[in-house]
Amino acid sequence: MGTAIVTGVGGWLPPRAVGNDELAERLDSSDEWIRTRTGVRRRHFASPGMAVSDLAVEAGARALKSAGGGPADAVVLATTTPDRPCPATAPDVATRLGLWSAAAFDVAAVCSGFVYGLAAGAGLISAGIASRVLVIGADAFSAILDPDDRTTSVIFGDGAGAVVLRSGDPGEPGALGPFDLGSDGGGADLITVRAGGSRQRLSGAEPDPRDQYFTMAGKSVFWRAVQQMAQSSETALNRAGWRPEDLDHLVCHQANQRIIDHLADELGLPRERALSNIAEVGNTAAASIPLVLDQAHTAGTLRPGDRVLLTAFGGGLTWGSVTLQWPRLDGPTTDDTRTGGTE
Repeated sequence: MGTAIVTGVGGWLPPRAVGNDELAERLDSSDEWIRTRTGVRRRHFASPGMAVSDLAVEAGARALKSAGGGPADAVVLATTTPDRPCPATAPDVATRLGLWSAAAFDVAAVCSGFVYGLAAGAGLISAGIASRVLVIGADAFSAILDPDDRTTSVIFGDGAGAVVLRSGDPGEPGALGPFDLGSDGGGADLITVRAGGSRQRLSGAEPDPRDQYFTMAGKSVFWRAVQQMAQSSETALNRAGWRPEDLDHLVCHQANQRIIDHLADELGLPRERALSNIAEVGNTAAASIPLVLDQAHTAGTLRPGDRVLLTAFGGGLTWGSVTLQWPRLDGPTTDDTRTGGTE
């Protein structure tokens, strides 16, 4: 059985950058209020006419280039904002990347989606179904946010990140370590879009217009996210035979800067070891972890041999963690076209 090895990374942000001041005018808020509560200074929104597949294709192409080019046997797309309810978006992404006849499917685990996608890709490799897998996290939450809801519209941004996995040996740098995955459907209403699914459509009732938007019970989610990611992280570390102090970097889902800080505290890590890009891109949902990896790799923050822990918490409720030792990859995966060349 092969082990999944990270061999390429890439990311992309849509060109339109939206600062706090632009949102504050509409929401009767302020840049200071947004920054102190979320850590976000700006975020990127998809332009009219864009879809999440466009973001995914850009990030996927960069990851494949980082991996030296060539095909992939499978494409796993983690997203909560697919182009359509049916069919899945991944086959379209695969075709547009020239990956004809590759297996392709979506993973719906909200902000935990990328870690779940990595587990699915690793499983395909371990089972001998694929020798090379492209795993993408892409979301355009601007499509499902209530523009008048100050609790959600200031936090989220759009973007995509991706990694290429190949089959290799467990001792190689870049090998994905033991996973920990879990869920609790009892918290389904804490992070949700109530309308649009079979439950609402078959109810016979017209949905409240507000039910078409994403909602989140922020206070309830905050501490559940910290505690569940901490427990999951400790499980993954124990399975890998690592201690928290062995970590060079913690890469957690970029939900909120305070959650990132509290998680580092729970694990007994200096806060500076928790990589963060939320100030510049906001919470990009399933894209957040691979975007951090791409940006940290490009900046030289992630160095070959660094011990890294990935952990996430999202709707469902879902959570997951995995360890890896950062591999030696080719140089920066993107240039100024990372954000379409504009800011």
